Parts: sequence; C-alpha cells; structure tokens
Amino acid sequence: MKSLATVILAAGEGKRMRSSLAKVLHPVCGRPMVTYVIQTARLVGSDRVILVVGHQKERVIQALQEERVEFVVQAEQLGTAHALLQAEGILSGFRGQLLVLCGDTPLLSDQIVYRLLSQHRASSAKATVLTAILKDPRGYGRVLRTPGGMLDVIVEEKDANQQQKAVKEINTGAYCFQAPLIFEVLGQIGRDNRQGEFYLPDAIAILRSRELPVAAVVAGDPQEVLGVNSVDQLLEVERIMAHLKTKKKG
Repeated sequence: MKSLATVILAAGEGKRMRSSLAKVLHPVCGRPMVTYVIQTARLVGSDRVILVVGHQKERVIQALQEERVEFVVQAEQLGTAHALLQAEGILSGFRGQLLVLCGDTPLLSDQIVYRLLSQHRASSAKATVLTAILKDPRGYGRVLRTPGGMLDVIVEEKDANQQQKAVKEINTGAYCFQAPLIFEVLGQIGRDNRQGEFYLPDAIAILRSRELPVAAVVAGDPQEVLGVNSVDQLLEVERIMAHLKTKKKG
C-alpha cells in the first residue's frame, strides 16, 4: 500500500459557536471533537497526521499534546486551499496519497474514509471527493456533474446560481489527493469569489482542465458527514454520537 498522510483543517474560529473556545476543541461526549477525526485518520492507516491550526493555536496545540500529531500554522484564515498549502513545507518530499479532513466532522467513520481511499486508488484519480446527498443542502458547496454523471466542478453556495443551489449533492470537505501534485495545483488557485478566499474545491476544476482524472464517492449515510458550525449542530452531533456509543455497548 502506498504511503498515506492526513492533513486535518483545524484553524477556523467558529464564530457561530458564540464561544471563546476554539471550535475544534468543543467536546463531544467528553472529548474534543477533533480527536475523533485524528482517530479516524489513524484507523485508515495514516503514517502522519498533520493539523493546520490558526485561531487559538497555542491552546489547540496544548490540548492535543498527547495525540502524537504534527502542527502547521495558518496565520491568516484565507480559505481551505490556503490552509492546505501551509502543509507543503512539512510534507516536502512526500509522494503518496494525501487525505484531507475537516476538524469539525467527528462523526466521520473510518469505514467511509476507507471507501474514499479505496475508490481513489482503484480509479487512479488525482483527486477524489467525498460527497453526500442531503434533503436540505443549504450551507454546503454543490457538486456538479457532467451529463454522463462524472464529477465536473464544485461550486460554493455563495457563488452558486439558483439552478445550482437546487442540487442536493454536496461537498463534505473530505478529499484524497496525490502529492506532490496537489501543492502545485494549490498555487494556481485564485480568490475571485464572493468570499475572497482560496477555495480547495477549485483544485478539482484545475485538474479537470488538465484532463487529469478526478472521482467522487457518495456517503451512504449523510449523518456521518455532519459538520459542526453552531451550538445547535454541536448538540445534534453529541446526540448522535451518544446514540452510537449506546448502540455499540448493546
């Protein structure tokens, strides 16, 4: 099996949490939510786990000292592509598969991530995206496909037109890329969008423009990909996690 490294994006402030605590440190069933993501990265075979930190970086690093992870700093939060680019130096010379996960998705299981990795390897793709079909896709980037059903581009909600907003397939924020190619692609991403940010999903469009293979895996259970951006979402994730733990014990 080729070498695998994981980068977890954990630099965001999480303003909608209305809390002084960094978002990824909010507890879910007694543990900082990001520790579940770290655990998943380990379970799927990551040789290295790297966290991109920014907001309250000292507090996050201190809280995760026992997790045996590496840290890189995103001093300014300029978007997800910019966040991943901060890991280029620490991954210098790495040639393998690069798993990218979000630090606020504690329900993401090793089974679905392993499916993502398996599809990536089987299809020889340069990038593979984990998607999901949601009844209410508001707040997520939409996954647009070609008439033949192939992955085409991902459009952020704020940049989407009404037709695109009607699409139910969303980007979960979990990817597998080939390194070092992805870092070359990141350098070509601009910020000509409503947020003025460097969007990681734009890497898909660049790879497609080069006629390089990209792929997508649809999560069977949309519940697994829930992100935490508000107190209500945190409570919902905690409820689901507690139910899953009780189910396992039973």
